[in-house]
Amino acid sequence: MAAAAIWLIALATILAILVRPRGWPEAVWACAGAFALVVFRLIPVSRSLAAAGKGTDVYLFLTGMMLLAELARIEGVFDWLAAISVAQARASRARLFALIYAVGILVTTFLSNDATAIVLTPAVYASIRRARVEPLPYLLACAFIANAASFVLPISNPANLVVYGPHLPPLAQWLKLFLLPSLVSIAVTWVVLRLLFRDELSGRMEAADGVAPLNPAGRRAAWGIAATGGILILASALGRDLGLPTCAAAVAAVLVATRARGLCSVIRGVSWSVLPLVAGLFVLVEAVASTGALRVSKEVLVWLTLLPSAAGSLAASFGVAALSNLINNLPSGLLAGAALTNVNVPDHIRHAVLIGVDLGPNLSVTGSLATILWLVALRREGEHVSARSFLATGALVMPGALLCSTLALLATAR
Repeated sequence: MAAAAIWLIALATILAILVRPRGWPEAVWACAGAFALVVFRLIPVSRSLAAAGKGTDVYLFLTGMMLLAELARIEGVFDWLAAISVAQARASRARLFALIYAVGILVTTFLSNDATAIVLTPAVYASIRRARVEPLPYLLACAFIANAASFVLPISNPANLVVYGPHLPPLAQWLKLFLLPSLVSIAVTWVVLRLLFRDELSGRMEAADGVAPLNPAGRRAAWGIAATGGILILASALGRDLGLPTCAAAVAAVLVATRARGLCSVIRGVSWSVLPLVAGLFVLVEAVASTGALRVSKEVLVWLTLLPSAAGSLAASFGVAALSNLINNLPSGLLAGAALTNVNVPDHIRHAVLIGVDLGPNLSVTGSLATILWLVALRREGEHVSARSFLATGALVMPGALLCSTLALLATAR
């Protein structure tokens, strides 16, 4: 009976996060679900607090990334990059699409997929409105590249921290494992999107005005963001946790760029509700794990090890991708990560799970935290992309990219 109640609350919470009844923020519903589990004594208070505490490294990482994203927004760094893309497109819609896709790769790789969703998307939207072109292909490019490029580096997606936890591979090993699959993911996603929107991307658009240079504070912000990326790459290469270095480097970048007086403006602009949203999801996953979901996950992983390596890897990546689209990739990543720490599985299964968690969410708007943040960013601009239209595109984009990336992973492991 208790297990059924936990699953009912968990599924209702995920649905509420996606639908947002009464227009209330996603964090409200995540915390309400966690609170309901405690009130109905389905999970002890101590265990819920311990579950929320497991996300400390993720909270610090997200805090740092959100500070950098807000700094870039205030100082116009991403607007500057988007304006450069429009100017360099030389009135070509296809070239503009390629440039926006390239900028999305850079931002996702070095600042995380959440930064692409939160800050780059509004900047791209403003630029394409000035260019007077159909916005959907360019906005979808932001959403899809945010997930497709999210395993180039360990810092490219908070889900990477969740899946591997303390066993996150050092940077050199990470690149050896995931560089080729990432390039394949990026390339296949690009090709499919380009073919799907070939009509919308043909022809010319209005020529852009000149690009205004960054002001001194904007230049300091850009250099601070670049330095933070370097620090994170170094921390990853040394096999260190990424949360604290991310947060500390971001605070330093904000102080250097804006001085102490500007720190308050950056802090006020950050979407802090993301943190309780993530904490609520940690509690939900802990409760669901207590119903036997963790045991079932372990059994599935053990079964996958009995399959040939190609079949096991594909089953792992597509299986966790399906789960991610049902309950979001952060909870599925938490569940998969917990199972992986308690089961001795071959490396190809573990790495395939990571690709499924990162790339699988490109199927639907329910898939990843980055996609939810992308929808939030669009709502602020008065733009709406339906779940149906996203699914229609994702059903053509994601499976091929996931298949090819998983096969590329197997090729690197040989």
